[in-house]
Amino acid sequence: MLKIKNMRFQYKLLMGYLLACVIPLLFVSVIIFRQSAEALEDSSQEFASLYTSQLKTTLNEFLEEYDKVTKSVLVDNELIYRIGDKRSLPMDELIVQKVEVQRLLMRVALLKPEISTVMLISRDTNVYQYTTTTSRVVEDILLSREWYKQLSSSKDTFFITGLHDRSYYEDKGAGAVVTVGRVLFSSDGAYAGLLLIDLDPFTLLRLDHEFVLARDKYGMSVIISNNQNEIVYHSDAASGRLSWQQVLESGTELLQDNGSDDSIILTGSTTQGNLLIRTEIPRSKLLHNINQIKGVTVSVILMSCLVITLISLSLSYKITKPIKALRRSMKQAEVGQYLPIEKEQANDEIGSLVHSYNKMIITIRTLINDVYIAEIKQRQAKFMALQNQINPHILYNTLESIRMKALVKGDEETSNMIKILARMFRLALSKEGKHHSVKHELEYTSNYLELQNIRFDNRFRLDISMPKEMLNCSIIPLIFQPIVENSINHGFEDYSRIINIEIEGIWTDKGEMLIRLKDDAIGISLEKQEELRALLEHAESDKYKLGGADEAEGNGIGLKNIAERIKLHYGADYYLTIRQRLDRGTIVEILIPTR
Repeated sequence: MLKIKNMRFQYKLLMGYLLACVIPLLFVSVIIFRQSAEALEDSSQEFASLYTSQLKTTLNEFLEEYDKVTKSVLVDNELIYRIGDKRSLPMDELIVQKVEVQRLLMRVALLKPEISTVMLISRDTNVYQYTTTTSRVVEDILLSREWYKQLSSSKDTFFITGLHDRSYYEDKGAGAVVTVGRVLFSSDGAYAGLLLIDLDPFTLLRLDHEFVLARDKYGMSVIISNNQNEIVYHSDAASGRLSWQQVLESGTELLQDNGSDDSIILTGSTTQGNLLIRTEIPRSKLLHNINQIKGVTVSVILMSCLVITLISLSLSYKITKPIKALRRSMKQAEVGQYLPIEKEQANDEIGSLVHSYNKMIITIRTLINDVYIAEIKQRQAKFMALQNQINPHILYNTLESIRMKALVKGDEETSNMIKILARMFRLALSKEGKHHSVKHELEYTSNYLELQNIRFDNRFRLDISMPKEMLNCSIIPLIFQPIVENSINHGFEDYSRIINIEIEGIWTDKGEMLIRLKDDAIGISLEKQEELRALLEHAESDKYKLGGADEAEGNGIGLKNIAERIKLHYGADYYLTIRQRLDRGTIVEILIPTR
């Protein structure tokens, strides 16, 4: 929330407009898409149910037909039981018996055109076969197959095996077959043998062409398994998407439900329960059309968002442009540049605000020009009048006459004081506009301190440490002397010790002058120091304020006055500050540019 609160107004306006337009658009689009998807899914499930019902009907017909086919051999029940008799028979009877069995198997094969191989395995495991192909069954390999061994323990009279390979044929061909069979019993219920019919898995399903097209359209997969959980038929292998070898290697893995929602699964079983039907519809294929709608919807949403964004940017720019101009002008006013906004504004609330702001700026600028500058000119006029009243030549000649009379009378101390005072007047009353350098300010301060030494019996020592090139730099007058005067007035205790005053000047990294005035007097108390710092911090805001007419005389030029003059003359980056020395005394630090 704080991040949104501190966000720019233009971005808040843009974000609010986008949310107001995009959220309803997304909401409506999602509802339409979900309803379309649910309707399509319901329709597809209805079709899948119909498809599964068709499969059940087809498989029921298949099972009924082959139940009848396998039962047809029971007409020759005595023959079947007789071929398993282990008693030795003459050769001619064996030949006749084998011919009869071959006729029986041929009759069974002719009942269905898709039957290519029929086998009869007697109770003594002799294999009789009839085939319409050139490849015959290898009896020993057949009897060793695991699926065959499981048939002997089957409880079902009529059965259909899972897919198995053709490796027990002489050609060992690729692919897979399923075996439909029946357990044969004699008339008295004794086990007589097995009848086996090998079929191509394709023969299990005979579907209409329309159903095949619909199956391929939706990517449906049909898996048929027997009650031993063995795969009998797989549509992916029938359509070529998988090979029969892959189905055989996968085994029961294809029948496992992974619990995901990627597919719609419908199940069913035949009437006799011999076969289980599992129909799978991939949701990705099922929702192909709705995904196209989804793509179109997303594209429309993106285009709408782009158009909305452009419109929002245009509107927010038009709304915030005068506000930004107002903000820039206020920033300029903060640094003392009172410039009105010149561009024509609209006749709305913001335009009215800008118009009122322009009037305020013009009023402020008028006040500054008419009042502040007039006051400055008045003070300059008074100063000039004072300077004109004091004719420098008359003053210098008068002071020189007084000094000469003091020398004649032998009063050298008075003569020296007059001489120093004359030099100070010469520096202070120099013509306006004349170059005032650091050197002049140091001379004035030195003369002042020399007068104080005469007065206080040489109790002050001045040490100047400053680069030569800094001495010729310009500086506003009366900067150092008031600070030195403060050191004497507030730091001089008695005549018991000498006060050392040091004026040090150094260059900063930016080439500016950093001047420190240090003394080892009694210093300033912490309370007074905090008071002075607070006073100096207001120098920036008070630099344009005019002093009252009833300002007390004799207060001199204090530190705040010097700080305000520095801010006025050099700018806000330059200052006067006060620091406490670690041992004893005070440090006043001044930063001014090089000019």
